[in-house]
Amino acid sequence: MKHLHDIPSAFKHEFANPRLWWSRAVVVGMAAIAGLVVVGFTWLAEEALDLFLFFNDKAWWFALLWTPACAALLVWLTRRYAMGAAGSGIPQVMATLDPAVAPEQRSLFVSLKLSAAKIVLTAGGLLGGLSLGREGPSVQIAAGVMLAARRWLPRHSQVSAHSLLVAGGAAGIAAAFNTPLAGVMFAIEELSRSPEQRNSGLIVAGIVLAGMMAVSIHGNATHFGIIHPGPIGLALALPGLLVTLVAGVAGGLFARLLLASARGNPLGKLSAWRKGRPVLFAAVCGVLVAAIGIASHGATFGSGTVATRAMLEGSSDVAPAFVAFKYVATWLTVWSGVPAGIFAPSLAIGAGIGHDIAVLLHYPHAPALIALGMVGFLAAATQAPLTAFIIVMEMVDGHGMVLSLMACAVVASTVSRVLSEPLYGALAQLQLQRLPLPLQQAGRETTS
Repeated sequence: MKHLHDIPSAFKHEFANPRLWWSRAVVVGMAAIAGLVVVGFTWLAEEALDLFLFFNDKAWWFALLWTPACAALLVWLTRRYAMGAAGSGIPQVMATLDPAVAPEQRSLFVSLKLSAAKIVLTAGGLLGGLSLGREGPSVQIAAGVMLAARRWLPRHSQVSAHSLLVAGGAAGIAAAFNTPLAGVMFAIEELSRSPEQRNSGLIVAGIVLAGMMAVSIHGNATHFGIIHPGPIGLALALPGLLVTLVAGVAGGLFARLLLASARGNPLGKLSAWRKGRPVLFAAVCGVLVAAIGIASHGATFGSGTVATRAMLEGSSDVAPAFVAFKYVATWLTVWSGVPAGIFAPSLAIGAGIGHDIAVLLHYPHAPALIALGMVGFLAAATQAPLTAFIIVMEMVDGHGMVLSLMACAVVASTVSRVLSEPLYGALAQLQLQRLPLPLQQAGRETTS
């Protein structure tokens, strides 16, 4: 006979257990701190880019000297002092969640030290005008803060390191984009492989709280304002499908290019040079990024947020060939080896695709196609369609385009899967190569 649920015992366990309340307080408190850290990082990154743009406006040749010097210095610092801070930051968190990684080896990928290094190095990249985003780094930064909560939890706490890493990584997305719901979806779609049902409510609460830290400071305004997409009907079908397919193909090829670069596949001699002379290689990449920035009249410098906002607001000052320029500048920035995220540049590239197709087809409601391009390229590059859809919907207040944005994200991601394996999962496997050889083999077996 099945026993009835014992209400008094359940009440005592949930509400009269001081160890459980302490665990909850630690998780929620650290989530709030993680959110505040990401907010501070956001401010620092934006100030760094503004400072670069200030000096770049004074002399057109400034970037040709400053950007390669910054790229070289950042790569040297990263390789010497914080190898785990290289790249986006999302693959490091995913690698840390791999069962092959022992507790004492988590600091190779996620720690407070790496979080601090990531803040300084990413802000340094924006100070140098490199084409990178801060959202991926925010994932690693917040995960490092949350993982530090382990030392404050009571012994035998049911809150695992896995839960803290998932909560921290998702909190980074929530706080970086000012979109708590996107953080929850990112945890489900990208990070959580074995969710722990017992603590899922606590983890979600921590993610949302971290996002609310950004909301409380920046306000509840959308990142790119409110768009006016015009009528959503059959007139949008053909242009929207074209944007979706172009963004899907471009995003899939972008992910493939980034993976090939990380593995040393493209242009074999250059990849060998990158491996043998990484600092000099970074400087050359910096020169090329600077040259592209000058050719685009400054549009490709930094994250691309300014260009994206201008396109959504109907500005006609979009640089010719912006999509190609931003595409190459972002690839070169990532290939150079500096700590760099791709979320914001992907949104800018996708916005450019939507803008160009609107101009090509003389479509009168360009913001709708721009929003579709943003979600399509981001979904294709990351192969995380639900996260991409929610991020863009919240950032442009595109609730009137919910079905269109969702369909675009799913189709573009499907197209991308034909062209490339999942970007972050593959990069996480490359991160696992930093483990001793027996553990690398164990990691490969867990994913096979």
